[in-house]
Formats: sequence, C-alpha cells, structure tokens
Amino acid sequence: MSKLPILMYHNICQCENESNKLTISARNLEEQLRFLKDNNYRTFHFGELEKMQVIPRKSIVLTFDDVTENQLIYAVPLLEKFNLKASFFIPFSYIGKIDLWNENSKFPGEKIMTMDQLKCLNRDKIELGYHSFGHKKYSSLSALEIENDFLKCEEVMTKNNLKVFPVLAYPYGNYPRENKEKAEFKSVIVENKMKFGLKIGNRPNYFPFKDQYEIKRISIEGHDSLMIFRLKIRWGKLRLF
Repeated sequence: MSKLPILMYHNICQCENESNKLTISARNLEEQLRFLKDNNYRTFHFGELEKMQVIPRKSIVLTFDDVTENQLIYAVPLLEKFNLKASFFIPFSYIGKIDLWNENSKFPGEKIMTMDQLKCLNRDKIELGYHSFGHKKYSSLSALEIENDFLKCEEVMTKNNLKVFPVLAYPYGNYPRENKEKAEFKSVIVENKMKFGLKIGNRPNYFPFKDQYEIKRISIEGHDSLMIFRLKIRWGKLRLF
C-alpha cells in the first residue's frame, strides 16, 4: 500500500501578516506548490482515484474548502502556473454570498464564488465536490436533515447544470461518531451516491483507502514554514507543531 497525503486549504491572502490558522499567504502557497512541482509530485482528482488501484510514488491530493473568491484570485492561477490539479468543495447555499457560518469570527467575511465563476473553472485543473448545503456540523443534524441537505444540493446543481463529482468534505471535518448515528449517516451518504467522504485526521492515508468515508486530510496552516510543510506531507501534523 502507498501513502497518499491529502492537503486541506481554506483562504488565501495577499499579505503575510494576514495569515492565520485557516488563511495562507499567496507567497507561501506559491512556495509550497513550487516545491511539489520541482520535486515531481503528481496531483490527482478524486474522480481519477476512483478508477485506480495503485498510485505512483509521490502522489498527492490538494483540496480547497468553501470556494472563496480569494481561491479564484490566488490559488487557481498558481495551479495553472505549476500545472497542478486540485479539488474545490462547495457550500451550496452560500454560492455568490458571504461565508456567514464565520459571522462570529474576528476576521471579515469572505466572498464565495458565484455560479458563473464556478462554471468557468478549468475542469482539467479544478474538480468540484460537495461541502454540504448549509455548512452545519453533521453531528448536530438528524439523518432526515442530512438527507434534506443533500436534496437541496442536488436542486442547485440541476437548476444550474453544474457538474460536481460525488466527493464530500465534511464541514469542520465533523460527522456522527456514535455507532447508531454513524451507521445512519453512512447510509445516507451511500444512498446519495457519494464515492468518498473526507474528515481531517492530519495524517497521510494508505491507498487504496481502508474506508472511503473516513479519508484523512492534513490541514495546511498560514504560519507553516516550508520545512513544516515538507514534514506534514510526509508524516502529517506532528505534535511538536
């Protein structure tokens, strides 16, 4: 079995002094992507992984949550520059709006891409996935509420002819953990034809995945140095960080 690190990004800013846990500067992101390119890492979409049983050495997956406009401004051109692929996850009810789930944050609200912006993304580079409809913790919702959340996502996709691969990034990396609720949750996502489900976990995965609905992602934070980034993609988030 091969190791497959899956990296998780959120916001990108222009100035390094605006970096925080969920926001990385464009300069640091460029440095990280250049490292991947210069060291012959190969990026994949989940739609490709679905068809694979073996992955090449130095495989990696890049993911960006929330489809913010700052990702369009900074991340998308860098992905094109270095010829790298990434998966972007959509909170469907917020398309063209503000990330209101962060309304209590001390940081200003981030604009979410519009439908037109999403549909204009280069699909050779950008794969779209699900980040729920309402961006709520799944552990706080009943199975029926989660089912309704999926239905609302499908309505948006159908109405706008938006093509989204059935991979789901759990909001906040959260999902029910108790046996009964966890079984009901997995039943709902299987019934809605999700191929993969992503939590956090902060460790590389082994591929093929042991459980395609508990795939781990490694959080890349704004203040990570290039050395920490290199260690994370090899080992995950170590305690000393």
